[in-house]
Amino acid sequence: MSGCRRSGFRVVCLLFALVLGGCGNGAGPAAPADAPAGAATAEITVFAAASLADAFEQIAQRFEARNTDAQVVLNFAGSQQLAQQIRQGAPADVFASASGKQMAVAVDGGRIERGGAQPFARNRLVVIYPKANPAKLRSLHDLARPGVKLDLAAKEVPAGQYSLDFLAAAAQDPAYGAAYRTAVLRNVVSYEENVRAVVGKVALGEADAGIVYESDVVAEGADMGTLKIPADLNQVATYPIAALNDAKHVGAARGFVAYVLSAEGQAILEQHGFIRVGE
Repeated sequence: MSGCRRSGFRVVCLLFALVLGGCGNGAGPAAPADAPAGAATAEITVFAAASLADAFEQIAQRFEARNTDAQVVLNFAGSQQLAQQIRQGAPADVFASASGKQMAVAVDGGRIERGGAQPFARNRLVVIYPKANPAKLRSLHDLARPGVKLDLAAKEVPAGQYSLDFLAAAAQDPAYGAAYRTAVLRNVVSYEENVRAVVGKVALGEADAGIVYESDVVAEGADMGTLKIPADLNQVATYPIAALNDAKHVGAARGFVAYVLSAEGQAILEQHGFIRVGE
């Protein structure tokens, strides 16, 4: 289930549920044009990939501090869930996806202008394991050892598809080979609905390892061990963001997007382990 939060760590629930298969400068944008002084608060709902949770909590707080007539409601889930909810008419104002594929799903639904999405961050994969390292993992080759319990995001989730792409690339590399991919997939004990669920399973010791984003390691701090994935096998995820055409407060929604793309927004994302756009 997707997680609904209001920035500033106040818990809220979106009054919508669907049953699905499972800009510029460091000063930040000015106050939204559709929220003049004395007007009612412009509440904007941001649908964001689960991997963005910590970074967007901070971004929303900073945005609200700079735009006192705006209030941000954050809804986190797998990008594939959010894209389908948007297509089904969920009340959203901004969509921040972990993949262009899922953004395209939302665009095809007609609620986001074609060409309107902009890349705002990038991310890379990394293997994580509990700090105690019960499986005694030392290299990527160890993921293929019999008995290792591996947790992945489902292939419908961007991180899950990127993980499968990594294994497909490894299968073509003589240092690993096709047998490696087969053995690693045989060790998968669970496929999760979003990348943060993978982190949770590994943190609880329910899996010996998982494949997640580098930003997830930053979020967990020293609680995880990691195995780096070589650049020639790694998959770089590009995150796009867009305001919806039917946003209730269009100015505020566009202002939030502009803030994410601003120098200050980019710095916050970098602090949380993301790669700035253009780098």
